Amino acid sequence: MTAEPGSIPGKVAVIGAGAIGGGWAALCISAGWPVSIFDTNARAVEDAVEGIPRRARALIALGRATAGIVERGLLEFQQAKSLLQAVRGADWVIEAIHEDLGAKQRLLESIEQVAGPEAIVTSSSSGLAPSDLFGRLLQRPRCLVAHPLNPPELLPLVELVPNSETDPQTIDRAKAYLRALGRMPIVLHHAVPGYVVGRIAAAVWRECIDLVLSGAIDVSDLDRAVSLGPALGWAAAGPHLTYHLGAGPGGVHIFLQHLLTSFERWWGDLASWDRLDPAQQRTLIAAIEKAYEGKIVMLRDARDRRLGAILKALEQARLT
Repeated sequence: MTAEPGSIPGKVAVIGAGAIGGGWAALCISAGWPVSIFDTNARAVEDAVEGIPRRARALIALGRATAGIVERGLLEFQQAKSLLQAVRGADWVIEAIHEDLGAKQRLLESIEQVAGPEAIVTSSSSGLAPSDLFGRLLQRPRCLVAHPLNPPELLPLVELVPNSETDPQTIDRAKAYLRALGRMPIVLHHAVPGYVVGRIAAAVWRECIDLVLSGAIDVSDLDRAVSLGPALGWAAAGPHLTYHLGAGPGGVHIFLQHLLTSFERWWGDLASWDRLDPAQQRTLIAAIEKAYEGKIVMLRDARDRRLGAILKALEQARLT
């Protein structure tokens, strides 16, 4: 892949050493980029210092990175002792702490005070409004949401959600950085709660939860029903294209003629609740833990291998 002009930052600062921050760091390391990570939680940093190199090297085994480039990136990997040290000299500052609006606002204000004037600042929020995240800042034109999917080092899609004052050049720089990392950025025309990916995931998961809690199906079979059913088809084509292709030459017009009535009947019967009570939460947790008890590491590694294989297949048969 040939990098776009200006698409390689001199340094990336990742603020937040959890699963998302660690994924961002591993991804940037896999490109050979200098990375500095900082978190006020000493245990999180300790886990990240061990986990980030593992995740970066796992990309080699999955065919997603080159050994020499990863090792070069690891040489440039810095565990910063302060926020100032982390962001000093960074062209791209990635906020990646937990999904708490107040905590993110305070951190972003602190970042603004110490980040260089040319740095772009992205939040890894999974659904908070950019106007809320960046509303207190003075340098809003350089800020936007860059929401990765989990794990960030494997799933290529990243949602870019500008605030109303984001400079178009900031969006272009973010897109260039992400494309240089092998990501596929999509830009929302305007913010909606949960963005696009979160809303789709929330709608599907609610129905999946409801099917389990109602006793229609077990957790493991439900997961198979999704991963080997619509998710597999959507991975190849997405929902609109899947249905457009589903009726042959007649396309979606014929599909709607034949099946819209059925879909409307199903829509009327779908789960519509907006809250799980404590008893339902306990039932759901127990069902999931029973299905996957004692297998987390094995299942995580198996998932990563499958993702690597799926991505390779999609790249070899790219639609566009």
